Amino acid sequence: MRAVFLLFVFIAWILDTPANAQRQIDNLQTEVASIKIEHVLSGFDHPWGIAMLPDGRVLVTERSGSMYLVDPENPKLDRPVKGVPRVFAKGQGGLLDVAVDPNFSENQTIYFTYSEPGVGGNAGTALASAKLSKTAQPYLQELKVLYSMKTKTGGGIHFGSRVVVAPDGTLFVTVSDRGQKERAQDPFDTAGSIVRLNKDGSIPKDNPFADGTKGSPYIWSIGHRSIQGAVIEPLNGKFWSLEHGAKGGDEVNRPEAGKNYGWPVISYGTHYSGAKIGVGTHKEGMEQPVYYWDPSIAPSGLAFYDGEDIPGWKGNLFVGALKFQLLSRLVIEDGKVVHEEQMLQGEYGRVRDVKFLADGALWLLTDDDDGKILRITGAD
Repeated sequence: MRAVFLLFVFIAWILDTPANAQRQIDNLQTEVASIKIEHVLSGFDHPWGIAMLPDGRVLVTERSGSMYLVDPENPKLDRPVKGVPRVFAKGQGGLLDVAVDPNFSENQTIYFTYSEPGVGGNAGTALASAKLSKTAQPYLQELKVLYSMKTKTGGGIHFGSRVVVAPDGTLFVTVSDRGQKERAQDPFDTAGSIVRLNKDGSIPKDNPFADGTKGSPYIWSIGHRSIQGAVIEPLNGKFWSLEHGAKGGDEVNRPEAGKNYGWPVISYGTHYSGAKIGVGTHKEGMEQPVYYWDPSIAPSGLAFYDGEDIPGWKGNLFVGALKFQLLSRLVIEDGKVVHEEQMLQGEYGRVRDVKFLADGALWLLTDDDDGKILRITGAD
């Protein structure tokens, strides 16, 4: 009898191991492809950013201040990364985006953005780099703050922030206006701007205000509101960004050096009171968005699909939405959006991040106190 009992225990253990557990997989027919949505792992506290290491493991940040290293083949929420700096975890602030250096195998370097606490309860957006240990217990070492918002203020809104590594090795960091809209038009203030810097925190010589005489040397572009997405276009290396409008006027932009994207002088939305924003939708010397939404979908997360698994998605731009709880597919031709498909509406909750990762799949994070990692591939 003891042998029979032990056999049942062994079988139960085998069936209960994560590697053999049956994951939930949902199938969906979209406009141009049949896809499957794999539920990789849940239980995150408002996850914000995801990035993949060369070995296929993923780093996931939680807005509350934790970072986790997850093996998708054996997913568990039991490997918090030690050494993450203290963050201002209030409102929209906290531990935000994460990116992996293209040469991670040699230098073990990652980059991450967060709301950095200041004096007297104030805070501002910051970017740091660190080396991720190779030990069984992951931890950050050689932590270095590469960029820190100089003027820190109170309140828990509009920190941003995304970080992406450009093909030339520089870093683009999106910095929101902290709810103080006039700062977005000040070229000497990095609030409401795209910041560009070298991996060591120094200023690239070809930044538009590199000498500091006409603006902050960190700045790439100004006139942005609350920037929730950023990505490099695989085809040509161009930088794209995504930002919340107020009541309407969410924007997709392709920011260029030294240009002004209008907030709060021009917008396709209105203030929450219904009042007009600035002078309207156009003004000389200010750029138009590539695409906008009105009413607002509260977009977050931006990714180009560059895989072979779903041919009909190749080169399309994907946007997550918080308010409308959906995934938007934008078809791009000659730098313009010619078609939008909205999918998954209300199925998985608020979509916080969208990333196309090195395994050839599209990955999503849901913004919830039981946040999930979802992985999208073509149906078999």
